[in-house]
Amino acid sequence: MIPNEARVAGDVVGKLTAGYQGWFSAKGDPSPFDGWVHWSRRGETPNDTGNLTFDLYPDVSEYEHLYETDLPRLGNGEPARLFSSYDDQTVDKHFEWMREYGIDCAALQRFGASTSDEPNIWRANRDGVASKVKGAAEKHNRKFYVMYDTSGLNADTWTDAIKHDWTTNIVGSLQLTDSPSYAKQDGKLVVCIWGMGFTDRPGTAEESAELIEWFKERNMYVIGGVPTYWRTSTVDSKPDFLDAYRRFHMISPWLVGRFNGLEGADQFKMDPIEQDVSFTQGNGIDYQPVLWPGFCWVNLHAGPPNQIPRQHGDFMWRQAYNVASLGIETAYVAMFDEYDEATAIAKAAVNATLAPDSPYFLTLDADGVEVSSDFYLRLTGDINRMLRGEIPVTEQHPTPHTS
Repeated sequence: MIPNEARVAGDVVGKLTAGYQGWFSAKGDPSPFDGWVHWSRRGETPNDTGNLTFDLYPDVSEYEHLYETDLPRLGNGEPARLFSSYDDQTVDKHFEWMREYGIDCAALQRFGASTSDEPNIWRANRDGVASKVKGAAEKHNRKFYVMYDTSGLNADTWTDAIKHDWTTNIVGSLQLTDSPSYAKQDGKLVVCIWGMGFTDRPGTAEESAELIEWFKERNMYVIGGVPTYWRTSTVDSKPDFLDAYRRFHMISPWLVGRFNGLEGADQFKMDPIEQDVSFTQGNGIDYQPVLWPGFCWVNLHAGPPNQIPRQHGDFMWRQAYNVASLGIETAYVAMFDEYDEATAIAKAAVNATLAPDSPYFLTLDADGVEVSSDFYLRLTGDINRMLRGEIPVTEQHPTPHTS
């Protein structure tokens, strides 16, 4: 970690980043899939017979292009329609919201890296979304960087797959790093590798260390999306990974689903967050805590309804208050558009009038307080201002529930 007075102005340290999936498609959209992806299973039209894979129903009132589902009508009688992330206007609207509500940077999720250059619709889709993100970030003066997710990669080829994708696609054909909006930190292009060291993700400590060094040799600033218990290499972390983790420029431990309620957030502040902060500061590593609004996956994995309640913003604010009280100025919000696991901060249905009658959908009034569809965007903006010192560090959020 470079002393602040010696640092080149950067786009990640001291800034708020939101994870951006961009993975929703619909039948009739312009995507290579021409089918429903991430809204439902097997590409089927979303319906109420058990094929859904998302829990939080989006507020779709500001999208120009929407696609008809087979879901029951909304509570207000309107047809149930959904957006596609492959529409230019959708991505543009999302980055417009980032600008409007004060989100500095987007971490573009990159799945399915491969050593092959054979055409396939999965790469064509994610490459198309990546190009749209580049254009929208430039238009709305936001920053973005690529965040590789190692989930599902082949254990024998995962490092070669990421290297090949970075060189051939990200830098090569897509030319993302040529964009003035591609994030830099300390004069280096930023990349994140998420999943390294998790017990259920591929890779040895030696392979992981080698991949980190490969990026650093190319003058990259490398962020690690690492297990919650990375520092002790226990629980969700493979053993003996600390040497690999210490090679990152920035550490961002995954916390989604790890605790519940304000008391759980406070306990995690004491352990492991405080110890993580002490360790990273003592070892010259930047620290990027993960903040999240709540969690639910009834339709995706048959979990309980409203599994980890949002508490009308109190839950996410408490996490932010805790890290701000430790002097942390940097944060990663999980996620911008993750409607599947109900962690999205993007606009969502405020109550049952804006969601289908069945099956189960989480709406923003689930905890008994009505909030506006943009409440979590406004809350995130206030979190950013608190971390920057522009507003006081307070235990109660200053964000009005309705705008």
